[in-house]
Amino acid sequence: MTASSLEGPAFTSKAADVGSEGPAADPALIAELVLANHILLREGVVDAFGHVSARHDKRPDRFLLARNMAPALVTAADIVEFDFDGNPVNAAGRSIYLERFIHAEIFRARPDVMAVVHSHSPSIVPFSISKKTKLLPVCHMSGFLGMRTPIFEIRDHAGYSSDLLITNSKLGAALAHTMGACNCALMRGHGSTVAGSSLREAVFRAVYTEVNAKLQSEAMSLGEFTALSEGEAETSARNISTQINRAWDYWVMKAQGKA
Repeated sequence: MTASSLEGPAFTSKAADVGSEGPAADPALIAELVLANHILLREGVVDAFGHVSARHDKRPDRFLLARNMAPALVTAADIVEFDFDGNPVNAAGRSIYLERFIHAEIFRARPDVMAVVHSHSPSIVPFSISKKTKLLPVCHMSGFLGMRTPIFEIRDHAGYSSDLLITNSKLGAALAHTMGACNCALMRGHGSTVAGSSLREAVFRAVYTEVNAKLQSEAMSLGEFTALSEGEAETSARNISTQINRAWDYWVMKAQGKA
């Protein structure tokens, strides 16, 4: 079954454009958002599903997100502007992601957040459903996880018969509340959502959240493991954050088939 057949009328939404576009987003930001989609695919964080957004650089009450499509196919022409109620400004009748409310409500709740990545990366999901094992930072590249990665339990807000998707502002706000000031929140049986103070930082964190989950799972198969201390997590997060462009430049080359 193709992504397009899965994301038919029951899984997507079309909404009338509201408001006015106002000042256009910087083309460089849009280009970077396109690259972010391709990088996340190349690094195994998203596949046909998942999405990444950026806060509008000239309208902090708006954000940019692709129309409903697989991340690998996103181009600059596919980027749509949204308000914090999840309403499109310039979708022009095109289908939009049903879970745009994840992005809208995190941007609303967190003025410090400039970008959001939502994915179903495979190493993460087991930690979202385990009742005993918490996701902890186990390598210096993932100190940003800190000592608490909260898990969003949608049953507390939508009962026991939901599809686990964040399909409205109420659920988006509940997820944002669960995330709080953390950089990552797991979503039970679903995946994760990661936030960053820049688009590049959000992509970096999404990639290394998946890497960390894989490493922790492998360590657990060997027996007891040692996670980073709180001090190690804070220090490594601070120092590694200065190296994000190094990773970004390499990932861009990989996504473009040049490395």
